[in-house]
Amino acid sequence: MKKIEAIIRPERLEQVKKALEEKGFIAMTVIEVLGRGEQKGIKLQYRGGTMEVDLLPKLKLELYIPDKDVDSAMKTICDAGRTGKFGDGRIFVSAVEKSGKVRTGEVFT
Repeated sequence: MKKIEAIIRPERLEQVKKALEEKGFIAMTVIEVLGRGEQKGIKLQYRGGTMEVDLLPKLKLELYIPDKDVDSAMKTICDAGRTGKFGDGRIFVSAVEKSGKVRTGEVFT
């Protein structure tokens, strides 16, 4: 089992959710986060002055999926989340040793 953490633009959430659902990836956790990437934030014009915003609002999606589905899930997130501009996000994949259902106590390895 793998954990996928995807940092995406908030405005792309609905497209990413819909695309993942169409591929059979229903369960996910969505967390509001702040972050910055290689662009180091943005500069905004505000009341005649320049204001630097270095932490931008993003969303972090967490999905737990079988090993065999990782490439498909990553491609789906990339395709649906891409705008072609800086700040589209990153995807991280890590191994999950064990998981369990709280309601039933069922354990998966």
